[in-house]
Amino acid sequence: MNNTKIRIKNNWTYEQAYKIYSKPFNDLIYEAQSIHRKCFKKNKVQLSTLLSVKTGSCPEDCSYCPQSAHHNTGLQKEKLISIEKVKQAAIIAKNSGSTRFCLGAAWRSPTDKDLDQVCKMIEEVSNLGLETCVTLGMLKDYQAKKLAESGLDYYNHNIDTSENYYSKIISTRTFQDRVKTIENVRKANLKVCCGGILGMGESKKDRISMLITLANLSKHPESVPINKLIKIPGTPLEKAKELEELELIKIIALARILMPKSYIRLSAGRTEMTDSTQALAFLAGANSIFQGDVLLTANNPGKEKDTNLLNKLGITSEKLSIEKNA
Repeated sequence: MNNTKIRIKNNWTYEQAYKIYSKPFNDLIYEAQSIHRKCFKKNKVQLSTLLSVKTGSCPEDCSYCPQSAHHNTGLQKEKLISIEKVKQAAIIAKNSGSTRFCLGAAWRSPTDKDLDQVCKMIEEVSNLGLETCVTLGMLKDYQAKKLAESGLDYYNHNIDTSENYYSKIISTRTFQDRVKTIENVRKANLKVCCGGILGMGESKKDRISMLITLANLSKHPESVPINKLIKIPGTPLEKAKELEELELIKIIALARILMPKSYIRLSAGRTEMTDSTQALAFLAGANSIFQGDVLLTANNPGKEKDTNLLNKLGITSEKLSIEKNA
């Protein structure tokens, strides 16, 4: 990791970002990897595990999501699982090399009763020495504060796409609802995990605009998940046009340049990606993945496949922080 000072900007214009995005591919990747090495250790990747603690029956109508009650995807619904199940899954994740354990619940927003249970889950996972993250939908300010008091490290709330394209994907909440939750999370001094999804029929401009929204927040998200749409039968986007793999790589590179010190997570859609595509993603600045066979309800590459890929590339996983082990 180079100690050269990197200037953080929170006032990017579309023209500035588009100019970077439009560079010759090799120049774009070179710039992204150069910045990456100044801010992070080379050839390291952070491993996270994501567990669905409440599955299905979500009242939101997100066009990409199999957990929406608006779509008939044949998904088996499950109520909030027990704290013991969460603890056992977290132990397995830690033994597999994950440093962060993420809990996802299919809610528009949690009730106070449900939040109490999630807070107990967070305490159990944190006691194992893992970083904790949850994604529970929209949060009120006092709920974010309560999560922080339970020891939560990160809150995930993706903006999904650009403000302009958002209403074409979701109608049951607004883009500003998303932003408000992120503001509540920040006010509670929680770290933010916030990114989006590519391949939902959005334009190139929408993808770049989405990253500008994130980069122009008062503080960059500590984690930025870049998801490739998984086309689930029964959802409105099951026949969406396939995203070009080089477009995914260019957006990852742009994210790395706009948000130099954020972890860029190569998230959903890795099952369909070739080893070469994932290798390019790491070269472009991605330095985090979800491991495990399942990503909430969708398939994800298994531990063995990921281990083989990382070994081929000479990439090793980050270790648990000293603070969490203390």
